[in-house]
Amino acid sequence: MSAMNRAAGGMRGEQRGPGGKKARPADSAAALRKIWAYLAVHRKLLLLILLLVLVNSAAGLFAPYLLGRTVDHFADGKSKTVLIHLLIALLGVYVIQLVSGWLQSYWMIGISQKTVFTLRRDLFAKLHQLPISYFAKRRHGEMMSRLTNDIDNVSQTLGTSFIQILSSVLTFIGMLVLMLWLSPLLTLVTLTIVPAMFLGMKWITSRTGPLFKEQQKSIGDLNGFVEETLSGQRIVKTFAREGRVLEEFAVKNERLREAAYYAQTYSGFIPKLMNVLNNASFALIAGVGGLLALKGAISVGVILTFAEYARQFTRPLNDLANQFNTFLSAVAGAERVFEVLEEPEEEEDEREAAELSGMRGEIRFSDVSFSYEANRTTLSEISFHARPGETVALVGPTGAGKTTIVQLLSRFYDPSAGSIFIDGRDTRSIKRKSLRRSMGFVLQDAFLFQGTVRENIRYGRLAATDEEVEAAAQLANAHSFIARLPKGYDTMLSHDGSGISQGQKQLLSIARAILADPALLILDEATSSIDTVTEVRIQEALNRLMEGRTSVVIAHRLGTIQNADRILVLDEGKLVEEGSHRELIEKRSFYYDLYQSQFSNNGGRAIPAGK
Repeated sequence: MSAMNRAAGGMRGEQRGPGGKKARPADSAAALRKIWAYLAVHRKLLLLILLLVLVNSAAGLFAPYLLGRTVDHFADGKSKTVLIHLLIALLGVYVIQLVSGWLQSYWMIGISQKTVFTLRRDLFAKLHQLPISYFAKRRHGEMMSRLTNDIDNVSQTLGTSFIQILSSVLTFIGMLVLMLWLSPLLTLVTLTIVPAMFLGMKWITSRTGPLFKEQQKSIGDLNGFVEETLSGQRIVKTFAREGRVLEEFAVKNERLREAAYYAQTYSGFIPKLMNVLNNASFALIAGVGGLLALKGAISVGVILTFAEYARQFTRPLNDLANQFNTFLSAVAGAERVFEVLEEPEEEEDEREAAELSGMRGEIRFSDVSFSYEANRTTLSEISFHARPGETVALVGPTGAGKTTIVQLLSRFYDPSAGSIFIDGRDTRSIKRKSLRRSMGFVLQDAFLFQGTVRENIRYGRLAATDEEVEAAAQLANAHSFIARLPKGYDTMLSHDGSGISQGQKQLLSIARAILADPALLILDEATSSIDTVTEVRIQEALNRLMEGRTSVVIAHRLGTIQNADRILVLDEGKLVEEGSHRELIEKRSFYYDLYQSQFSNNGGRAIPAGK
């Protein structure tokens, strides 16, 4: 659907908000109420700003009146003293207008920045309270757009539009009252342009609203795509998909360009319309006022004052229309921010849930079933028991349910049916943070944060001393390569750990887990995609890490888990076999076929049963 068609949709009154949902006035009103909840903390200062806006608007209205009085006194040749007083008063009004305008802007910018600071803090905190399932369905770049672009949009509007809208309303009302007082007839002449202004602004703003919403949505979509592409740059280049990526970017970029083009084109009509109507109004006043002056009905000073008011009469309306477009854009961003803030958080711990201390590492799954989606079973009636200190390996084809078992064990999800027990306690009776603090993870893709080597290892236990960090690195076989880095443990690493090898990243990940000293260890094929020499070093480090701990190992290469105490063989979400490597080979069943197939694919010779 092209942006022109979307614009046409806007002309027909079909407004769509973020995510393609129909935008209702109630959505914008709700967003405004939530923004006010943040602003209300500064009520007293806002009242002071309101007072300054009143003073500033009054000064702006009083200046033309004084100017007209000054002209009349000069033309009539009256007292020079009065003329001087009028000029001094006019100067004083301009000073008051300048000071009040500066103070209101200064204080409002402070309020807007504090409000946005709180909003950004709440949004970032909210992201850490959402369940894993939320992030699995959304791109990181799109989330980043809400945290940056959308909140910045709100910030800019709060800092400028709030005062501008309030000032424009007060100025318009005050100007109308003064014009009626000076000359009801000229006021009636001036008001003839108001219906045209109103209809023109209504026609324009009804179209810019949906387009600004589409613009914000397109920005989020484009940011998500860019973040995803940059993160997967190695894959893009490996498969020579640069052309395809550029094509997709061009489509998304064009969608954003069109939405922004039509939104800004429509909103750009407003000042042009106002200028035309303003000039028409000025011409009418000059003509009618001149005729009244010739008849002696009004003075030249009144005409000058009225002309100045008339010249400014459309300015508040123009400002309102322009700020309304900015306001619509900010509301669209605010809706996207509050959309995240209102997402259901990770379920709270049960009321009777308690801390877990002194974990021994006993695991028992009792008839556990689970589904990520309705009508699609991922795990079905899984039961097994792991004693403290045992190593349990999970094997099976892709999609068999291995990772899901780990997700359930760490309570990123809870079972749909059945129960999981740690040290004889149902995991639902254990506080999530307490449970996860007792677990250590060494994943296939080692993740490093931007910071020093020391900080990345210390992430396992923030209170650890430098000596403990280095001792953990020694046990992880990482100390020798760290010592060769330019600044040793104080060498800065980027967020993706560029500058060190995949194997070295994994050693740091193991050192982090050793420092955490968990009672339960989760290993997700920590030696995959590693050269043979590095694999030996990693395996030695893993053996030290696993010693005396209950370990759950997700294994893709079956040769790495032959010494596991128990191997659980999964297929299509069911536990089809269980036993030691030797026992399962002797059964000559599912595991045996997996092992034979993998061994043969690696160029080896299939082993006979029992060997």
